[in-house]
Amino acid sequence: MARNTVKRVKTGSFERRFSMARAGLLAGARYATLSAGTFFTPAHKRADRRSAILSAQAEDLVAELGQLKGSVVKIGQMMALFGEHFLPPEVTAALHTLENRTTALEWETIDEHLRRELGELKRAELDVDPEPLGAASLAQVHRAVRPSDGLEVVLKIQYPGVADAIDSDMRAIVRLLKWSRLVSITEEFNQWLAEVREMLAREVDYDLEANTTEFFRNALADDERFVVPEVVHEYSSNNVLCLTFEHGVGISDPSIQQLSQARRNFMGRAIMELCCREVFEWDRMQTDPNFGNYLLRPGREADQDRIVLLDFGAIREFEHATLGPGREMIRAAWHHDRERLLEALRALDFLSGNVPQKVLDNFVELCFEAIEVLQDPDRYPPPPEVVNERGEYLWGESDLPNRIMAKASRNALSRYFDVPPREFIFLARKLLGAYTFLHVIEAQVRGNTILEPFLGMNEDADRALVTSMNQPDTGT
Repeated sequence: MARNTVKRVKTGSFERRFSMARAGLLAGARYATLSAGTFFTPAHKRADRRSAILSAQAEDLVAELGQLKGSVVKIGQMMALFGEHFLPPEVTAALHTLENRTTALEWETIDEHLRRELGELKRAELDVDPEPLGAASLAQVHRAVRPSDGLEVVLKIQYPGVADAIDSDMRAIVRLLKWSRLVSITEEFNQWLAEVREMLAREVDYDLEANTTEFFRNALADDERFVVPEVVHEYSSNNVLCLTFEHGVGISDPSIQQLSQARRNFMGRAIMELCCREVFEWDRMQTDPNFGNYLLRPGREADQDRIVLLDFGAIREFEHATLGPGREMIRAAWHHDRERLLEALRALDFLSGNVPQKVLDNFVELCFEAIEVLQDPDRYPPPPEVVNERGEYLWGESDLPNRIMAKASRNALSRYFDVPPREFIFLARKLLGAYTFLHVIEAQVRGNTILEPFLGMNEDADRALVTSMNQPDTGT
């Protein structure tokens, strides 16, 4: 099926500002007009009416953003992923639809850009497929072959001008949100916008992505379960990243479900161990663990199955001290150590004011339950329907995220807890991404045998760090 294309990405600051200003002002005016109409709505229906208006306004705004491509769309996508603590749910739901905007740039424009980046001689060495393998907000990917030796590669080609438009786009987004009246601009929200700006800068830095790809390729060189593409520097530039082409299928492909239970367990264990290595050993995390970053390559024999890791642009490197309190939360929850967990929460500035004891107890129990997939089933048995007779967790049968969300909303925990720090949100998304992977392939694995070997890594240093962070500031 032919993909929709556009001739160019709007990168001129005036035309992008104009498009967003128009969208924001129209949304704000329409919101004010429709909101006035709620005075004539029966009181018991006003909340639903306001929610419907907000949804409609957010959808109109997102439709305008989706036409711009570039960093504006990426900003919206990041806000959808990480902004649930700042944005109304209606706005978050609308922003999530940006993830399905796959309009590509026309081949003639891409090819002209490619020739400028690589030079005519290097470009002539490659036979590039004009149909993109994928198109996203900042770049699109094309498969290519070098006829001289049959080398198969993929070219990740950044859209012209998007890197230069990031700062102006961020300023325009803030103005748009103010005009549209869709969200309150708080200090916490501004801090998250700054984090989004940093993430965008990393995603358009192809030198950084090449270095990160090589780090993971070297770190996993002796682990035959994983395949990491090789960077082909001779066809790379500031705006083009060339990698060896690696074949495989998506994790939802029917062929994966046809594999034996043991083979799916093998893949699930590998992904969860990779997650633990990122958090406990490397201090680097894939902060966007979506399924598009993985391919599965079943072999002829079970021990030949491989997992291909793709797209290292969203890898976030943390200072060793930064993840310490997060790791302590994991250890405390695993040991069901209430005081240790509260210490880690305080170090993260997660607690706000005087939290009622009942609410605090509920939150602690929630954390204990959240780690049931990695818990020792003999010490702390999960619900009987999600564990088999061998004590293996039935990831495909589990509804753990839904249970956690239901209890969190029912207990109104958010009233007493501050907006979590970004590191905590990254960590939560990382663990949820690994959980979802195992859920989809219906793995049956004892999670405690995966996590236990990592719990002791840097444990003393992390505990000391948490203690020091909780010391009162005496000042001078």
